[in-house]
Amino acid sequence: MKCAADMNGAPMPLYEHVFIARQDLSNTQAEALIEHFSTVLSDNDGKVVMSEYWGVKTMAYKINKNRKGHYAFLRSDAPAPAVQEMERLMRLHEDVMRILTIKVDAHEEGPSVQMQKRDERPERRERR
Repeated sequence: MKCAADMNGAPMPLYEHVFIARQDLSNTQAEALIEHFSTVLSDNDGKVVMSEYWGVKTMAYKINKNRKGHYAFLRSDAPAPAVQEMERLMRLHEDVMRILTIKVDAHEEGPSVQMQKRDERPERRERR
């Protein structure tokens, strides 16, 4: 997927975001968080290419006394200030426990690996 251009014609960078929300939220509230942060990007000249709600998953270690959390994934095409504003609001939001944003060269087509069925995933390399 190609980058969209900003007002000056320069390509906007592509990002992937994952955040974990508190486990005591309902699925509807967790999906509303995805919509809220997508709107923040849109309001700042960004665009959410795709979003996925991964559901409640068990974490490897406790975060703020929580063993589980609602996981969400966003792919965006946005300028850096829009991403910084979204991350700032995520850090301030009491329901969001962790965030991760990665700048990527290109978005992969189709669903994320987390949403693919086991038989659809590419084979893993052999362990040594």
